[in-house]
Amino acid sequence: MVMAMVKRVRYSALDSHVLAVAKEGLVSDWTAYIGAVPGICHDIEYKMVLGNGSKLPYEIAKILFSDFDKDFEWRH
Repeated sequence: MVMAMVKRVRYSALDSHVLAVAKEGLVSDWTAYIGAVPGICHDIEYKMVLGNGSKLPYEIAKILFSDFDKDFEWRH
């Protein structure tokens, strides 16, 4: 039986309608995205940002998600 590893994902609400989302990659790397959301339920809406958001510049992402930056390599 093969068990799938759960990858780390975390979001930060910059506004009720703007989320930044960090996601662990497949090879100990990470990236982050930003996007607009309806602002109704961030626990669901962060997935919209992962699918359709714009990639954040590293200089901003490392400030918002310093834990990811400490644990993983930035995906270019």
